[in-house]
Amino acid sequence: MTRITQYASRTTQWLAGGVTLALVFVALLAPLPALNAAPQERQLTINASRFAFEPGTVRVNRGDTVVINLESSDVVHGLYIDGYEIRTQAEPGQPGRLSFVADRDGAFHFRCAIPCGNLHPFMIGKLVVGPNLTWLRAVAASLLVAAGALVAFWRA
Repeated sequence: MTRITQYASRTTQWLAGGVTLALVFVALLAPLPALNAAPQERQLTINASRFAFEPGTVRVNRGDTVVINLESSDVVHGLYIDGYEIRTQAEPGQPGRLSFVADRDGAFHFRCAIPCGNLHPFMIGKLVVGPNLTWLRAVAASLLVAAGALVAFWRA
């Protein structure tokens, strides 16, 4: 191989790697169009027990009517959603219920609204309103890296 051929080969590999890296950055950082799913009613059951909510994270789309049934398995627990300023409470065998329209994008903490023991302040969950863009970006970046690796492999 001559020096010119080696230089051209390295330049091509560097360029392919640079293009792949640029495409990964675009996939991670570029604004995505709004993914508007039709609003629907979401029935969710959240189980509260000392000192956790299950599930700990709830995802809904903006515009959905969210109906949360709070069930307690041990003592009286409450559920208060920051940012929406709504609450309910549940006793063992007597579930609580609340309904609202998820009209704001973002992540909102929900917490126990009734003191239930020493670790009560740490009984926190998360309501995520909007599409799961982090997952979509991670999938796109992974596919681009895999494609770049295949191109580099075939050129070698």
